[in-house]
Amino acid sequence: MNKNSNTYQILYAAVMVLLVGSLLALIYMALKPKQNENIANDTRKQILSALHIAAPDDSKVKETYEKYIIQDLLVDRDGNVVDSAQNVAFDVDMKKNVKLDDRQLPVMKCKMDDGSIKYVLPMYGAGLWGPIWGYVAVNDDGNTIYGANFSHEGETPGLGARIADKDFQDEFVDKHLFQEGEYKGVVVLKKGLKSTTGAEVVDALTGATITSLGVSAMLEDCLAPYKAFLMKLQSNTPAVVPESEINNNQPE
Repeated sequence: MNKNSNTYQILYAAVMVLLVGSLLALIYMALKPKQNENIANDTRKQILSALHIAAPDDSKVKETYEKYIIQDLLVDRDGNVVDSAQNVAFDVDMKKNVKLDDRQLPVMKCKMDDGSIKYVLPMYGAGLWGPIWGYVAVNDDGNTIYGANFSHEGETPGLGARIADKDFQDEFVDKHLFQEGEYKGVVVLKKGLKSTTGAEVVDALTGATITSLGVSAMLEDCLAPYKAFLMKLQSNTPAVVPESEINNNQPE
């Protein structure tokens, strides 16, 4: 075949595109498991941070996570456990989940070094420039916030991005979700303002009003559906199936 012909050049280009495409696909497939594990470990670190557990070395993230997170649960709006399979809560895609009318309500049950029990509830919402998400850890009284962690995709550095700062997240510690037995949640408002609903208030970030309102809306949207579950914790009504009857996150 004439190497200077149009046909040869077209065939040559097509073969090269096919070879390069195939090579890139093989590289992607080879690296994807590692990429997925890195994403999972980042999520584990965020959950551990909500529990005030220092992020371990990358090689020990999963081990540390499985040490503290003893059960994965899905609950319904009546506070009943509907699934307790291994990683069933961890694997919920909150980005897709929050758009559903009948959304899943994932809960991660944690046992601390002192034997106390915490419940981690995931959230997902919208900030100024993109999605925001987070995790709130609640004490076993079903009312008091133990810790919180927030992250974002593209909020403004030095402004909205400060939702990921420890100082802001620590403002949620010891806030109460219920007032006089009624669910009120926690709201984020400009400093000096009071909630009109009786909810406890966290001061908004200066210069980041929209992102702060996004956090507040995310808290309301994602925590309110757990009202019945939290009330069962308060009344000591068995909302969680016995550990002996479920598959927990501990390795075999």
